[in-house]
Amino acid sequence: MSARGIAIRQLESIKGGMAEFFTPQASHETMLVQIPPHTVDDLFVHKSQTDQLLVVKGEFVIVTLINKRYQYIPLSEDFPVVVTIPPGVLHGAINLSSQMCVVVNAVLRHRPAQQRDYITRRRPFPYDLTAATQALKNLQAKIQAANVG
Repeated sequence: MSARGIAIRQLESIKGGMAEFFTPQASHETMLVQIPPHTVDDLFVHKSQTDQLLVVKGEFVIVTLINKRYQYIPLSEDFPVVVTIPPGVLHGAINLSSQMCVVVNAVLRHRPAQQRDYITRRRPFPYDLTAATQALKNLQAKIQAANVG
């Protein structure tokens, strides 16, 4: 668990033959989100939903803005984790790769969706793309170390 209720947790899985089955996320609705290559998105804040994000193809960095500081959370298909972003947290997406990133968002609704939940907010100051790149490199090193061991 990190600031403002943002949680990052690894998925449990069960091997069945050659297939690996991951625990599904309880949700009110499931969205498939495509983040195009070379995307640096503005911020969103949802008042009526909790996002539960899982990368199923590619990689990207979810950016949160808390206490006037950005937090860069790298996500990759090679390291299946769910990032939970509760209502009221400003967040955006950075996909610096040349590949499309596909994310499943298992949305928890707290009340009916509101149009203003999906309006982008301008960044109050620029993202640190060097920090976002380094977060992804750190994750890739962690994945490689896990595969070697």
